[in-house]
Amino acid sequence: MRNLNNVPNVIMESKSIGHPIDFKWTKKKINQLLDPLEEGESLEKTLMQINHKASMGLTAALLEWVYWRFTGYSHEVNDIQKRIEALWCSINNREQTNPLLFDTDLEISAAGSVNGALWIALMNVRMIDVRYRKGSYFLQSEIIGLALLARHITPKKRKFDKWFIETVEKLIQLYPCPYKNAELDETDEAVYDSSNEPVISREFFFDSEFNYSKEASENAIHNFIDNLNIKANPFLDFSRKAS
Repeated sequence: MRNLNNVPNVIMESKSIGHPIDFKWTKKKINQLLDPLEEGESLEKTLMQINHKASMGLTAALLEWVYWRFTGYSHEVNDIQKRIEALWCSINNREQTNPLLFDTDLEISAAGSVNGALWIALMNVRMIDVRYRKGSYFLQSEIIGLALLARHITPKKRKFDKWFIETVEKLIQLYPCPYKNAELDETDEAVYDSSNEPVISREFFFDSEFNYSKEASENAIHNFIDNLNIKANPFLDFSRKAS
């Protein structure tokens, strides 16, 4: 899985590609996605058990669900692809990526089932990226909206649910968070250094035959990066030396 041109089998099986845009997109649904309450509390407790680099990998994987769902429906997917590439690169070395800026003035509404869904996805990813760069201990809580959105727009939700539940369970086992939520400073001023956490690759999320190991993950993510067109992606800056 050296690039984003090959569609993961689970996304194919979910009927996401080319399926009519027939999901509900009401003001109530938009508000639920922007400010998840009951669903969010339970999911937050689960996601807080995953470390930072695994959380960024989950972010990239969830954004890929959105990417394939809207392929053919919007030119924005080209920008999404670049952001997905940048997320994987930031897991390897965030110093060689640029901030995933998006609608910094919040001027675009979430109206419209295609543009609105894309707006919510990219805004969530932007906030996750901000917290990751800052070293926020509350990084994982920002993934909730993206996960709920990816599920909502997926035609075969049982496929998504099975993938998501199994993936998160594996992440908790193999990439556990080294701190507890109850011990955190709620001012969010403390800084967590995730640079020593093991990397995670796209294969972990989408290749059922991938045998996890630290070495296999490093090789896979390096192969992915080596196949990128660095100059064509404004979110990448490999002129900076790796730290």
